[in-house]
Amino acid sequence: MIIKSFELDKIKIKFRYFLFFGENQGHKNEVIKNIFQNKYKESTYSYEENEIIINRESFFNTILSKSFFENEKLILINRATDKILNIIEELMEKKIEDLIIILNANALEKKSKIRSLFEKSKETVCVAFYEDNFQTLSGITNNFFRTCKVPISQETINLIVQRARGDRLNLNNELVKIKNYLGDKKKIDIKDILKLTNLAENYNVSELVDSCLSKNIKKTINILNENNYTLEDCILIIRTFLIKSKRLVKLSAEFNKTNNIDATILSSKPPIFWKEKETVKQQLRSWPLTEVRKLIYQINKIELLIKKHNNSSISILFDFIIETAKPINS
Repeated sequence: MIIKSFELDKIKIKFRYFLFFGENQGHKNEVIKNIFQNKYKESTYSYEENEIIINRESFFNTILSKSFFENEKLILINRATDKILNIIEELMEKKIEDLIIILNANALEKKSKIRSLFEKSKETVCVAFYEDNFQTLSGITNNFFRTCKVPISQETINLIVQRARGDRLNLNNELVKIKNYLGDKKKIDIKDILKLTNLAENYNVSELVDSCLSKNIKKTINILNENNYTLEDCILIIRTFLIKSKRLVKLSAEFNKTNNIDATILSSKPPIFWKEKETVKQQLRSWPLTEVRKLIYQINKIELLIKKHNNSSISILFDFIIETAKPINS
């Protein structure tokens, strides 16, 4: 059965099998810890999916063994995929009463067999954990400072949330740093926050290029400002531009034939991962075929300039990226 993530704390642990899937690992961790692990502190066992598949017999021996000191076992299976399906079905057939199993999976498509099983069965719980929005993370941050009894400005809250980059796990890590810094203090300002908090992680090169090709000038500039790039990074970035632009040429040519953006995405080889689809659609809308071809020529030209002028390579690249991110008609 399907349950919303915000409804989990309202249900009693009467189910034995749970599937938590999605990219919001921070939220999943909170639920697993607060609702499950706190109850089964001494009888929690954590496995990787591959570990179970390789050592299937050992896994079954462990979970089926009885102990005088354990009433129930909590089994966490990380990075779960459809490969674990047969093992889960076998466990369900055995109807083990003193066992709770949580599958912790990344994003799963609707056609996933393990997701289908957990959604349709009345004996299982399936919960999707989507990315937190700014409002949710802002509320968590506000509650943190309210609990600490430390006054804080909305500007500072916005900065902390922005640096968490939409990830509750990253946000919690930053709040731990702030809590350790505060100690008995009852005051903190934005300068302290800037020193304490880091970017959750550097925006990766692919995200930079995708933002630029999507004509998202604001996000592109933000990524450039938040990173310290080297000459080696410049070469990597420009090569990534070339790869993604060549893919865009093929897609744009197909789009001109079909005039159907969804069919164009589906026909792509290699396939476009589901998380990229909206980004690629935006890129197709932003770049006519003739303009993408011009872009590829320009990318090759910029690469030569970067290699010839090492000392000014970053400036050359930044100027190119910002100009490319601007709307074509601007």
